[in-house]
Amino acid sequence: MAQRGRATGRQAGRTPARAAAPAPARTSPAELAARRARLQAVIDPVVAGTGYDLEELSVKQVGRRHLVRVIIDGDGGVGLDAIAEVSRAVSRALDEAEESGTDLIMGEYQLEVSSPGVDRPLTLPRHWARNAGRLVKVKAGDKTLTGRVLAADADGITLDVDGKEHALGYDALGPGHVQVEFKRMNEISDEELAEFDDDSSDDEELDDDELDDEGEER
Repeated sequence: MAQRGRATGRQAGRTPARAAAPAPARTSPAELAARRARLQAVIDPVVAGTGYDLEELSVKQVGRRHLVRVIIDGDGGVGLDAIAEVSRAVSRALDEAEESGTDLIMGEYQLEVSSPGVDRPLTLPRHWARNAGRLVKVKAGDKTLTGRVLAADADGITLDVDGKEHALGYDALGPGHVQVEFKRMNEISDEELAEFDDDSSDDEELDDDELDDEGEER
């Protein structure tokens, strides 16, 4: 399997061997949203307890299973060891919650933990701070600026645009987007670069025959 945070951090949930059953009815968007809220109540404190931030949590039905995607980040970045550690901690917490009677996910599920890629929009102060030194493009008022992030704090950022510094408050900024600089490729991890590859499987709904017994894609 390709060495990407999303793939290597993947952990399977309940996948007992059993006879094939008819495909279940599709879960409604409202029910998925409710399940996401219940999952977040369990997962958020677990991720925080490992020293990372829960950046995104999504749930969708994939054939007979549900796919639970967890994206984490931290001030020092997120490596493969951290992804594996958080995967194990989250998996334990979900098992314990369900053993206590909490209704989280109906049927089998697949847990997938990953780090955000460089194409993740910068929307929060911590996103900007973690990308200090990188070249970004951002809409500021009626202008679109491309410059290097010199600093970021709770109030805003300092952006170097063609040698001129601009102090910009977050209320004046749209989402920022990191620009890949080929001369600085060695500063970007393999996991981040992989996020730029098209991954058609992210948006396709796989039926149960396309997943093996461990919840991994064949």
